[in-house]
Amino acid sequence: MTSDGVFEPRLRIDGKVCEESVLPHVWKTCVGAGRANEALRADWQQQFAEVVAACGFQYVRFHGVFHDDMFVYRGSYGGGFGPSTPLPSPVYTFSYVDKVFDFILDCGVRPFVELGFMPRELATVTETLFWWGAHCSPPKDMGRWVELVTKAVEHWIGRYGLAEVRKWRFEVWNEPNLVPHFWTGTKTEYFELYEQTVRAIKKIDPELKVGGPATSVFVPDDRYRGEVEDRAAMRETAAAVDVDALDWRPVWIEDFIAWCAERRLPIDFISTHLYPTDFAFGADGKGVQITRYADATFDDLTLLRRLLKDSPYPNAEIHITEWSTSPSSRDFIHDTLFAATYITRAYLKCATLADSISYWTFTDVFEEGGAGIGPFHGGFGLVNENGIHKPTFHAFSMLGRLGDRLLLATPDGVVTRDSRTSAISAVFFNYPEDMAMKGLESRSSYPETRALAEMGPSRRIRHSIEGLPPGTTFLVEIMDWEHGNPAEAWYRLGSPLNPSRAENEHLSRVADSLLRFPLTVPDTGVLDLDVELAPWAVMSLRQAA
Repeated sequence: MTSDGVFEPRLRIDGKVCEESVLPHVWKTCVGAGRANEALRADWQQQFAEVVAACGFQYVRFHGVFHDDMFVYRGSYGGGFGPSTPLPSPVYTFSYVDKVFDFILDCGVRPFVELGFMPRELATVTETLFWWGAHCSPPKDMGRWVELVTKAVEHWIGRYGLAEVRKWRFEVWNEPNLVPHFWTGTKTEYFELYEQTVRAIKKIDPELKVGGPATSVFVPDDRYRGEVEDRAAMRETAAAVDVDALDWRPVWIEDFIAWCAERRLPIDFISTHLYPTDFAFGADGKGVQITRYADATFDDLTLLRRLLKDSPYPNAEIHITEWSTSPSSRDFIHDTLFAATYITRAYLKCATLADSISYWTFTDVFEEGGAGIGPFHGGFGLVNENGIHKPTFHAFSMLGRLGDRLLLATPDGVVTRDSRTSAISAVFFNYPEDMAMKGLESRSSYPETRALAEMGPSRRIRHSIEGLPPGTTFLVEIMDWEHGNPAEAWYRLGSPLNPSRAENEHLSRVADSLLRFPLTVPDTGVLDLDVELAPWAVMSLRQAA
C-alpha cells in the first residue's frame, strides 16, 4: 500500500515474488585519498566534488593530517633564511587542516580521521618513507602526542560542533605492522599509543568513535606474531605451490583485542586493510609477490566478523580503511576494465560483511612515490591526474545508483529497489569463466594487461521483472572493451607520455562513451531483460529520470 492508499502489487522476478532484504552500500561509505596536503590542490578538490556527486561517498580518509606540510605542531617560529627560533612551548595551528576539512564538509562528506603521522619535532625517527618524508615513529614524548591529539579534537569540536564530530571516526595510525616504514616501534609500543590516544579522546567526549589497529594485510604465517616482523616466518609462504590453500589470518587484531580487553580500553571499530595480495620473502631473501583468489576479500571478512562476534567487542564496527586489487600505485591493472569488473563483483558479494570498504583511492593525484609517469601509470584513482574517468569510476557510479533493498541476487549481479522512490535498478557483470576464480595479478605495464581481454566467454543476462507501471523507461549502460575504456584508447594513440589537450579531450570522450540504450515497459507491465555481456563487461539498469 502506498502513502496515498493505493494498492501496490509486489514485484515478481523470473516468476517468483520478491522477498526483499537490506542491501548496504558498503562501497560508498568511505573512499581513500593520498595525504592531507594534496587536498589543498585545486584539481584534487575539483575531482573530489565530481566523484562525490557521481558516486555518493560519505567519508574520506587520508594520511598526514599531522605531517609537517600541514603545519599543525609548531615547536619554533620557523626561520626562513634565518635561524629558527624555538618557542617556549608548542603552538598548534590548524589553518591548513581547516581548509581541507571545510572543503570536505561543504561537499557533504565527513573526514574519517587517520591520526598521523608524527610531526618531525616529536618523532624519534624521521623520514621513514615516501618522497615527502613521512615520520612514522613513536613520539619522543607521549604527553606531547596526547596534547597534540587533544588540541586537534577540541579544535574540531569548537569549529564544527560536538554533534558533527561525534559522527566522525578517529583511526589511530596506519599500518603499524609494516616496520620500519609505517612504524619504527614495536607492536606493544603501538598498543600503548592506541591506549593513550583513545583515553585522551574519550576524556573529551565518551561518544567520540575511536578504533584501530589499521594493520595490513591478512597473512598465512607467524611473521607478525612477535613484537616486530620476522621475515624467516615467511619462507614457507613464499615457497607455497597453492597459496590459496593456506590459512590466512588477520594481523595483530586478535592481540589488539586481547590487549585492550585486559585494560578495559574501548574499541568502537576494528580497522584493517584487505588487499587480496601478499609479499613474502623466501629463504634466498628474494621477495615473492602473491595474488590470492577472487573471493579472498569475502573469506577474510567472513573470518573477521566471526572473530569479532566471539570477542569482548562484538558490537564494534568493521571498517576496511584501504582496499583495491593491489596495494601498488604502479599497478597498471588499476587503469583497466578488468579492475572495474573485479571490484564490482567483490563489493556486491561483500556488501553485508563490513560497515565500510574504502577504495584506495579516488584520484591519481597521489604522491607516495612521486607523481605518476604518464596519464595511465597504474595509479589507484577512479580518475587519472587529468580527471579522466577510468572504468572503476563508472563501476562506482553504477553501484551508487542501486537501491537499498535487494530483490534478486545472482552470481552475475543484483536487482534492487529504492525504499524511498520504489525505483528499480540493477547491476550485472561478466567476470569471465576462463579466470577460474583467479584474482588479478599486478602488471608493470599497460600492454601486459591486454592479454586478459582474451578471456571469455560472453554471458547472457536474462530476467523478467513483473509488476512495473507500463510505459516506464529504463536506461541500460554497458561498459566493455570498446565502450568506456580510455587506457586502451591511450594505448592505440601510441601511449603518449604527455598527451596534448586535444588528445586528453579525446580520451575523456572515450572514457564516458558507454553503450547506452533505453528499454520501455510494455502494457503487460513486464520488463524482459535479455542482454549479451562481453567478457569483463559491467552493466547498469536504472529508471530514466
